[in-house]
Amino acid sequence: MAGTRQIQSTINKKTLGQRILRSRYLLLMMFPGLLLLLVYRYLPMGGLVIAFKNFSFSLGIFGSRWVGLSNFKFLFTKHPDFYRLIFNTLAISFLKLCFYFPFPIVLALLLNEVTILSVKKYFQTIIYLPHFVSWVVFGSIVITFLMPDTGIVNQLIKYFGGTPIFFMSEAAFFRPIVVISEIWKSSGWGSIIYLAALSSINPEFYEAATLDGANRWQRIWHINIPCIGDTIVVLLLLEIGRLMDVGFEQIYVLANPSVYSVGDVLSTYIYRVGIGGANFSMTTAIGLFQSFVGLVLILSANFLCKKIFDRNIW
Repeated sequence: MAGTRQIQSTINKKTLGQRILRSRYLLLMMFPGLLLLLVYRYLPMGGLVIAFKNFSFSLGIFGSRWVGLSNFKFLFTKHPDFYRLIFNTLAISFLKLCFYFPFPIVLALLLNEVTILSVKKYFQTIIYLPHFVSWVVFGSIVITFLMPDTGIVNQLIKYFGGTPIFFMSEAAFFRPIVVISEIWKSSGWGSIIYLAALSSINPEFYEAATLDGANRWQRIWHINIPCIGDTIVVLLLLEIGRLMDVGFEQIYVLANPSVYSVGDVLSTYIYRVGIGGANFSMTTAIGLFQSFVGLVLILSANFLCKKIFDRNIW
């Protein structure tokens, strides 16, 4: 028995070595990406120790005084805005999940039905274009459209006899503006993954459905959507894992003090207090808490998807 195990181990080692040798060029191509991942994602994790210290620039990370869980205790018991920040972050993320997430799927299904290639490329170019515009520029466009005097939206409101509204200073409008601008900017680019999944569907499925008398909507419902189900589940799980990370650039550009009651989120608070106020220990604790909750969310969602839909990431 021992001799058999030794022989099997030797065979496995040779097989692994052969696979590495055979894939050496692919591994070499992966190296720059892995290096960037290591430098910008894993090495900075050493700085998380700041969350457990009273960080001082003069003393450095490892020379600063250790305070244990004091920063976390302050967050959960004494911080005046912590729970409001969490609620705002989850509220905006949940709205995006409900209204933005299905939009790229619908867009991809519609584009997949366009049979004229030139028309399809034209519409793809139009809907992909906003993705390549930075949020600084795109946010300025949104704000300009919503200006009370010269904005096109208020011009239409006045044309139909209404009263102009200063959308960007009204807390009630901020979250819908965030969701709509996210749909406008990112849904086209988000549809690319679903279009790639749709293009891999076996054409014989459509032929068989057509012979059975299925119309276009029935083919979409019974063939397209089930065939991209794995892609939808994976992207849904990733979105759930990012519920605590609503996005910094968009909120920072669109928000202002008059809407902080509904628009101030964890990422903007970390920037404003951590970098602007040099309170690195407190904001690092918030960031660590944010990452921990995201991990719990994605693990829980993955478990539920495995139990309910028999689909998961791993």
